[in-house]
Amino acid sequence: MINTVVARRYANAIFSLSGKEGDKILASRGECLASLKSMITETPGLDLTLKSPVVSIEEKKAVVGKLLDKLKADKIMRNFCFLLADKERLAFLRDIATQYGELLDAKRGVIRGRVTTAVPLSAQRQDEIRAELKKKSGGDIELDFAVDDSILGGMVLHMGDRVLDASLRAQLSILRETFKRGE
Repeated sequence: MINTVVARRYANAIFSLSGKEGDKILASRGECLASLKSMITETPGLDLTLKSPVVSIEEKKAVVGKLLDKLKADKIMRNFCFLLADKERLAFLRDIATQYGELLDAKRGVIRGRVTTAVPLSAQRQDEIRAELKKKSGGDIELDFAVDDSILGGMVLHMGDRVLDASLRAQLSILRETFKRGE
């Protein structure tokens, strides 16, 4: 819970600052944060380095500086990351990137979701699902598709805090409860 509060506070700060400079800057800083997040996620040693109390702030700044050089980050983004290092908040960088992405999606009117099915869907079927959901929601939809054979059939849709479970597993569970009640 504390991670979310801290991440939201810093994400709001950099988002507000970036918003004053225009949508292009807002998007480029979002891409920079997303790239940093993926680097941290894909490199466990990097995550441990940024979180470690043994590693000095200057060493952390050097590591982050090299990452930002690689990403060709602007001065504001560099200063923001160095501020996180000074305040010993680099451990929250992934959460900050996630919160920033959510703020950016809200500004753009993009809705993100995940569709889980028992079998892989063809590209054509994925496009059909996207188009149908876009029509029903009235906004842009970005979906991730996953496979989980434990749902047996059908699909489970997660969009924000909403879940539509149209899986065979859920339907069998409902049927089981109905039999238990004797209806």
